[in-house]
Amino acid sequence: MAASNWFFWALGSAGFAALTAIFAKIGIKGVDSDLATLIRTAVIIVVLAAFVGAAGKWSNPLELSARTWIFLVLSGLATGASWVCYFRALKIGDASQVAPVDKFSLVLVAVFAFAFLGERPSLREWFGIAMVGAGVLVLALKK
Repeated sequence: MAASNWFFWALGSAGFAALTAIFAKIGIKGVDSDLATLIRTAVIIVVLAAFVGAAGKWSNPLELSARTWIFLVLSGLATGASWVCYFRALKIGDASQVAPVDKFSLVLVAVFAFAFLGERPSLREWFGIAMVGAGVLVLALKK
């Protein structure tokens, strides 16, 4: 797969994340946010299992290294916690405020990648990251 394909997939992620916020905000009316998160997760499991099977990408997960398991489990726990927080925020807040604050993760990813992965964004990239952070504040503090 060509290195330039990451941008296509990242745009797809952004588009589907936007739809996630809109569909979730509509769907959680009259439903507990934790139950809504569970239903969403069950749907994701079924869809991904079908996708992995249909694409012929299934392999024995027990053959993965312990390190891989540890970090995938940690990632799963972080994802679950993120979803619980996101759905609770959507339940009580406006989607147009919740989604931008959720995207503050971009700033945190840059900081964590710098600290733990040795990634070194350029000055121009740090400026863009700071602009995202400022934009989150502007959108989150709307009256």
